[in-house]
Order: sequence, then C-alpha cells, then structure tokens
Amino acid sequence: MQQFKRMECGRFRAVSQGLCIGGNAHGISGSLAPEVRFLPVRLAIRAFCAVSAQAIRVSLSILAIVVLSASIAGAQQAAPESLQTQTPQPAPKPATPPSAPRFMVVLDAAHGGDDAGGRFGSLAEKDLTLALSVRLRSLLAARGFAVVTTRESDATVAPERRAEIANHAAAQACLSLHATQTGSGVHMFVSSLAPQDPAHIAAWKTAQSAWVTRSLALEGALNSALLQAGMNVTLGRTALPSLDSMVCPAVAFEFAPASTEKGQKPTTALDDPAYQAKLAEALAAGLLAWQAEARQP
Repeated sequence: MQQFKRMECGRFRAVSQGLCIGGNAHGISGSLAPEVRFLPVRLAIRAFCAVSAQAIRVSLSILAIVVLSASIAGAQQAAPESLQTQTPQPAPKPATPPSAPRFMVVLDAAHGGDDAGGRFGSLAEKDLTLALSVRLRSLLAARGFAVVTTRESDATVAPERRAEIANHAAAQACLSLHATQTGSGVHMFVSSLAPQDPAHIAAWKTAQSAWVTRSLALEGALNSALLQAGMNVTLGRTALPSLDSMVCPAVAFEFAPASTEKGQKPTTALDDPAYQAKLAEALAAGLLAWQAEARQP
C-alpha cells in the first residue's frame, strides 16, 4: 500500500509516485493534483497565443497588401503626369519666312478732265489713255501685281500730283500712258535728265536723275516684250514734268495707230479693242520680265 503525506492544503501527496491526489482529513476526494488540473488552461493559453500570433501575421500581411495597393494606385495616378513631363516635346516648326512684298506698278493715264490731250477726229487722247490703263490694270492684278492709278475717271490731275502718287506708292515701275496719231506703232521715252547719284533729299523736277539708269533698264524690258509681240517700237528721251519728279523707274509709253511694218501706212485705229488688248498683253509681259530682273540679288 502506498504511503501518503499530509499537505498543508489538507490534501495528500502519494510519496512513492510523486502524485498529489485531492483529499482532506476525512478521506480521498479523487480530484487531480493542481499541476494536472491547470494543464488544460496552459494548453489553452498556448493555443490562444498561437492563434493570436497567426492572426497578427495575417493582419500584417493584409496591411502590407493594402499599403502596396495604395502605393500602386498612387503610382498609376501619377504616371500620366510623369509620362507627360518625360515625353519629349516635338521639335518646333520652322518659322514661315515672310512673304515678299507685292510688286508695285503705277499706271498714269495722261490728261483727263479739262485737259483732253490730242484730238483724233471724234477721239480724245484722255479717253484712249484711260481705256488702256483700265485694261492693263486688270491684267496686272490678275498676275499678282499691286497697282496704283493716278486716275480712274475723267478727272483733272496736275503733273505734280501724278509724281506725288507714284512716289508715295514706292513703285518699282511707273508707266505714263499717252496716245498720238503721229507715226505708227509704239514710242517710248525716258527722262532726258543726266544720271546722277541719289541725293539725301531728292530735288523736285530733277529727282528722276537718280533713277534714269533704272528707267532705261525698264524701257529695255518693255521693248523686248513689245518686239516679241510684233510691235514696231521707237525709243527716245524727253522732258516730262511728271516723270522728272518721280523717284522710281519711269517710262512714258505712247501708242500710235498700228501698221504691219515700220514706215508703212497704219492699218489699225487707236480705239480698236483688239489692238488695245494686244498692247496691254505685251506691256504686262514686259512688266513680268522687269519684276524678275528687279528681284534678282
């Protein structure tokens, strides 16, 4: 039989087996020793700790996923702005060169108003020159020229005013249009002033002296076009108050009745529309050639 030792708690310890069996002074109750009775609690605590640790690890994992997701979302939102700042900008387009200024021509229909000019039967020179000016203006405008006229109607215009209009327009060419019954074909005149270096302030009535050389070149371009059109051309120099005060290449153009050959009796009247159209076409061709020459460096 095992030996028992009474404990202060009123229970007995089995000395031989080292077990503590619950009991009191009156007998053995049969309950487990304290160490055995607290074992399930310890196991439960260990299990709870294990579960808690696992839960913490899961929570941390979830938190890490949330943080990572937020970071990705932020990066995606910032991506367009980042890409926009990093995308290379297209190279700037080269600046469009400024267009060349339009070539300015002044057409001076001689006479007008109280000044009828020459009389050729029922024809007045002022009407013939205005008709040719209107026809030539239309041709030049269709070819891209800028055109200024000294008169558009039967109006009186003083010679000084004609020069003022041409000078104010800064023309590259001026044609003073005249008509005559003398001779045949076309007569062209350049100012008779002697060529001089341009003055700081052009003197009135002699300003053309600085442009005579250019006026002779303009006359040459017109002469070539008229000859190519089959016209008879006579060249000369003369003094004209309007031309002598101009500061641009200027030529006086005078047309007479047409003839098939120089020195032959004229066969075409001054007011013949076909004749005037032929004159205007030839003059427009000559001014186109002059434009090309004047724009060369």
